[in-house]
Amino acid sequence: MSIHQMRQTYTLSGLQENDVDRDPIVQFEKWFQEAQSSDLPDWVEVNAMTLSTSDKAGCVTSRIVLLKGIEDGKFVFFTNYGSTKGGQIEANPSVSLCFFWPHLQRQVCIAGTALKTSREVSQTYFHSRPRGSQLGANVSMQSSEVTASDLQSRMSELEQKYADQEIPCPDHWGGYEVTPSTIEFWQGRPSRLHDRIVFRKSDKAWNIVRLSP
Repeated sequence: MSIHQMRQTYTLSGLQENDVDRDPIVQFEKWFQEAQSSDLPDWVEVNAMTLSTSDKAGCVTSRIVLLKGIEDGKFVFFTNYGSTKGGQIEANPSVSLCFFWPHLQRQVCIAGTALKTSREVSQTYFHSRPRGSQLGANVSMQSSEVTASDLQSRMSELEQKYADQEIPCPDHWGGYEVTPSTIEFWQGRPSRLHDRIVFRKSDKAWNIVRLSP
């Protein structure tokens, strides 16, 4: 099948203004639970989200990261602060997140501001990770050039060094929390007349609007 022939018809559901909770975080949590409720294959990660960041010159990069919590209305993820995304967030904290759940024909798109979590939050989550992931965070200087042999050699060194010790959370690794300013709930519909319900933050209140597909 050629690329231009690839298409799906979206017929699973609709979304009206009266269908959504007045609090977009509550609505997100509802959809997130529903995304987990289907009989999904093990490889599906419903907490996977596209994180887009940009530098001061407007150069945009995107990658998939994992949502690791929602705290006080903020979306939390963890990464290497020295990575490309870390450097761009330092230069320009405006980011976007996008969740895509094709089995529900839904997206959630979030725009907001990213700030580092407290060191305590980063360390607590770090020590909840598998030891291999903890070691990997110490090994990797993410986004810097490296050879496969150097990476594996460094991993072997640290496995021996911390064989009987707690693995430290490196200073270059930690969390970000994204405070949303807009949250869009997108439901696929037939004839590409998709439902788009958007929450926009105004002072301390959320305004709800429908956007044309």
